[in-house]
Amino acid sequence: MADVHTPEQRSYNMSRVKGKDTRPELTVRKFLFAQGFRYRLHDKRLPGSPDIILPKYKTIIFVHGCFFHGHEGCRYFVIPKTRTEWWVNKINANRARDQEKTRLLQQSGWQVIVVYECELKPRIRDITLQNLVCRIRNKDS
Repeated sequence: MADVHTPEQRSYNMSRVKGKDTRPELTVRKFLFAQGFRYRLHDKRLPGSPDIILPKYKTIIFVHGCFFHGHEGCRYFVIPKTRTEWWVNKINANRARDQEKTRLLQQSGWQVIVVYECELKPRIRDITLQNLVCRIRNKDS
């Protein structure tokens, strides 16, 4: 199946995809701040430059997009019909990189929490955010 956009349109669309300060990330940050948590953002000294760092709780939060991080079983993760092999390789490389960064952070004593964008959709957002607070406060769970 051919792409419905010209290469120039597709390039423009992809250039608009942000890596920082995305809507899901801002949702999590605003909620945490309102709950009294204070955090740092995108610390390049840590593996993977985590989205949210809670030093007091020794906790890292990654807010992942379902598509680019290959959220298995999610309706928002669909392999494109064009350039399929390229996309599969890219998403698998992202997954491998995510696993490696998580492993390195955990070896350094950090608790790593991953929140996917589908978990922040309106119908389940409140549950996800409350579970996030419980996981931060109860590090051992």
